[in-house]
Amino acid sequence: MPDAIDRLDDALDDAWEALRGNPVIDRIFYTASEAADFSVLWHTLGVAQAIVKNDPKVAIALSAALGVESVLINGPVKSMFKRSRPVQDAPRPLNLRQPKTSSFPSGHASAAMVAAAMLSRNGGNAAWYSLAGLVATSRIHVRIHHASDVAGGIVAGALLGTVARRVADALT
Repeated sequence: MPDAIDRLDDALDDAWEALRGNPVIDRIFYTASEAADFSVLWHTLGVAQAIVKNDPKVAIALSAALGVESVLINGPVKSMFKRSRPVQDAPRPLNLRQPKTSSFPSGHASAAMVAAAMLSRNGGNAAWYSLAGLVATSRIHVRIHHASDVAGGIVAGALLGTVARRVADALT
């Protein structure tokens, strides 16, 4: 990444440091980060929404969109950047899976935006996008991503989510 982006990431990480170490805040962000591993959170919410709506296509469309997002972001997109992850000097207060892929862009942030786009097809935009924002920013809090990785994931996910939503709307 260009030096200016690295400097911005460092400044944002330094500012975020004030939130780290608070047991309640740590628990919230670590739980959000872990729950979204492999998009388990999003698939679970999709199944729940499908049950409530009595429409299995809701869960199928979400899972298909998340599958495409994962293949694209975690495959060719991340392989183009090969960015190292933030340095974690101190032990984490809670255990997390340490990804082996490139740091840029954040797959959690991208998947969160795709999920929010798909889940909000039935309303509740603010709630879905707030949860997506929590998951995305959790990756900064737990020091698995730089802020610019999360921003990149949000942009990629917003684009993919828009396409997925339009495709799903056209097919249903």
